[in-house]
Amino acid sequence: MRLLFLLFLLRLPRPLLADPAPADSLRPVSPARLLRYTYANDLFFRTDYYFTQGMTLTLVHPVLARLPVRHLLAVGPRGSMQQYGLTLRYDGFTPLRIQDAFIRVGDRPYAAYLYGSFFRISNQPTRHQRLTTALEIGFIGPAAGGKQLQTAIHRITGNAEPRGWDYQIRNAPIIGYRVEFEQQLAASRHAELLADAEASLGTLYTYAGTGLHLRAGQFRPYFANPSHPDKQPHWQLYGEATLTGRLIGYDATLQGAVFSNSDPYTLSASDVRRAVLRSSGGLVLTHGGSSFTATATWVTSEFAGGRSHRWGMLGVTGAF
Repeated sequence: MRLLFLLFLLRLPRPLLADPAPADSLRPVSPARLLRYTYANDLFFRTDYYFTQGMTLTLVHPVLARLPVRHLLAVGPRGSMQQYGLTLRYDGFTPLRIQDAFIRVGDRPYAAYLYGSFFRISNQPTRHQRLTTALEIGFIGPAAGGKQLQTAIHRITGNAEPRGWDYQIRNAPIIGYRVEFEQQLAASRHAELLADAEASLGTLYTYAGTGLHLRAGQFRPYFANPSHPDKQPHWQLYGEATLTGRLIGYDATLQGAVFSNSDPYTLSASDVRRAVLRSSGGLVLTHGGSSFTATATWVTSEFAGGRSHRWGMLGVTGAF
């Protein structure tokens, strides 16, 4: 996936690379250039079901402010610093037992998706606010490679080979739009409490949610505009905790594609839990423009008869 980003940049017209940001003194574009990778897996908690693994690769670069699709993303208020980025995301899901070579009726379907997200972050440090909007395009189904990826990993690690991927949710397009707003509630020298509201409308996920985000330790203020790595605190070490509630309108990983009825097995709408609670906690270590993150996430049951679930995630970020 990193190669795809590099090829994308090489194919950009030279005028874009020479003049990466449109002039807008009221909403300047951040010069920050970041590359971030995350890997999540429930193996960290010795389980192997439901959300089983996921990966993201994110590029933040001022040249992306030249893409025409930026006009589809809502802009923040005057005085906000703009960041533009692209994310490639893969996630895979399985039922409770992957050794069964048949459909487990009443359990979670096999599903995997891969999509790209073009996003804009409008950061307003004086108001302690941040608006993030994203356009998501991709696909769900066998083309995402969920069967091949999990089978290969299990063979390498000597774990049980998954046998039910032939019954996964079929290929279908993903298109969606996501909006998130964050606001500081309280802050001191070594702690910050934030509130956020988020909504997604799309063929993969449709939901609305709200939550709280706590940071504590030695850190750069959350709403401070990005700066050159040399100007950041030499070391940062802090803990983070979040608590979020979501109201679910549609979940294609459980219910299948919106405009298709060819899936071999899905859950009915009445089986989907419409209220889901999610919490996470982790540590972040930052030095200059590089950071390392370790996070654990827990989510309540997402469907009737399902279990709560938890997984771990590791992330690395580098500035360039």
